[in-house]
Amino acid sequence: QVQLVESGGGLVQPGGSLRLSCVASGSIFSINAMGWYRQAPGKQRELVATITSGGTTNYADSIQGRFTISGDLLNNAVYLQMNRLKPEDTAVYFCNAELVTGGADWYFSSTWGQGTQVTVSS
Repeated sequence: QVQLVESGGGLVQPGGSLRLSCVASGSIFSINAMGWYRQAPGKQRELVATITSGGTTNYADSIQGRFTISGDLLNNAVYLQMNRLKPEDTAVYFCNAELVTGGADWYFSSTWGQGTQVTVSS
């Protein structure tokens, strides 16, 4: 069993900042990549940013230059620094980990956290 726990969401005014954190725990052999996705009401879940174990990052066009992803994948953690937040950034933000888990038999798994609400409003 692997669990991802997100923290750091909340209510912020437009132009403000928030920092999201996500830590994975459980039977983890290795993590290949971690990332953040978000889902606004009535919309599909979308990619925000990802980072690989080699440090390669990928960002959605809508948040380029405003958000920064960082990670300590050896310690099963990923962070998202969000600056210059806009009302359209309002969503539930989900952490994802692409990892190898198991015990007697190891296998690849894509695991999701429960999500943390980010609301940008004046």
